[in-house]
Amino acid sequence: MVLSESIIPATVLDEFKTCARLQFNGKLDIHSCKGYKFSFYYRLGRIVWATGAAHPFRRWKRQMSQYCPEININTIQLRASDTTVEHWGYTVLETLCKTQKINRQQVISIVDSTISELLFDLAQQTNCTTLVCHRNQEVILDAPMSLTSADLSLRQMYNSWHSWCEAGLASFSPDWAPILRQPEQLESLVSASAYANFVKVMQGKYTLRDLAVRMKQDVLTVSRSLLPYILRGIVELIEVEDSLSQHLIKEHFNSDQKTLAKPQLIKTLSKAPLIACIDDSPQVCMLMEKITVANSMNFVGIQDYFNILPILIERKPDFIFLDLIMPVTNGYEVCSQIRRVSVLANVPVVILTGSDGIFDRIRAKVAGSTDFITKPVVEDKIINMVHKHLPVVNSSAQNSGMAPFLEMSYVS
Repeated sequence: MVLSESIIPATVLDEFKTCARLQFNGKLDIHSCKGYKFSFYYRLGRIVWATGAAHPFRRWKRQMSQYCPEININTIQLRASDTTVEHWGYTVLETLCKTQKINRQQVISIVDSTISELLFDLAQQTNCTTLVCHRNQEVILDAPMSLTSADLSLRQMYNSWHSWCEAGLASFSPDWAPILRQPEQLESLVSASAYANFVKVMQGKYTLRDLAVRMKQDVLTVSRSLLPYILRGIVELIEVEDSLSQHLIKEHFNSDQKTLAKPQLIKTLSKAPLIACIDDSPQVCMLMEKITVANSMNFVGIQDYFNILPILIERKPDFIFLDLIMPVTNGYEVCSQIRRVSVLANVPVVILTGSDGIFDRIRAKVAGSTDFITKPVVEDKIINMVHKHLPVVNSSAQNSGMAPFLEMSYVS
């Protein structure tokens, strides 16, 4: 796992500048070639919220722990909100602030810190060949609790990134987790108490950012202190999944009686299937993402054909839509390669194509595809195809409702 020293490209910076100049209201989505999406919500040309990247839930939980220690996130009181999946974290903050569980300054601190993290992570994504930007006004956050200057946030990000690189950490992500690989060697180098602390936290469960909050230090200090052990192979940094708590509790808040109804377990997005779409068209990927997310599923779009297999192996999707006609290769060859990878061998692969010839269907079947679907991309066809080959989606999608991460509803 090596990340090249990089920074946000001019095309993306131009998008930030354009949003500010136009006093844009809406959402700026930035897609990376590794399948991650970064979403920045704007109001009057200022950023009011951000989400995306690899660890949206882990990040939110960490920010709550740091800035709202008085709140037990396992017993959050929620009121109803017609919300989308992506900005659920903002909706929770808004609810907590309006019910006076936290104050406005705490919200501002979380918003600013979240935006800073997303910009930093975006800078580390730009070793991708392309970053695709898309502005839309489908979601506009009314009465924002914080207005952040993108220019100021970018300057802060540049400073953070420069310090990170100066410390020799450019090849490592703060979202990676340290794990102790050579305990005997470490024990001979540090005191007994320091060794006990290492063993306790270096289990591959906490990212560098998580550890920094737990230790009440900044992530640069924590990471720099671990670097000698990492370079000697005593400690290794590994990629970890988002930490969606299986014990997070939902309590329905009754605004009239000021009482809490019986707690119920939240259904989390971690149980939703991950749908991958391999297509050179940004429009197709964006449409596929809109369809899958609206139907309570996760999504990863892949447009970088030189990294198709690495991304698929890393993300391990439950279902793959594969474009047939591509500039560098074709869907038949990619499908054959997918079938030779053990972790992907049984994943449904559906060919996407603009033609409907019998020869194409036969060749796709020979290459190992599960099924065949013709363009244009239509929601009913896509969802029916997923349900056909991934039946488990039927029950999870029906039960997850409007917001798979956090169901919010009044109890009358």
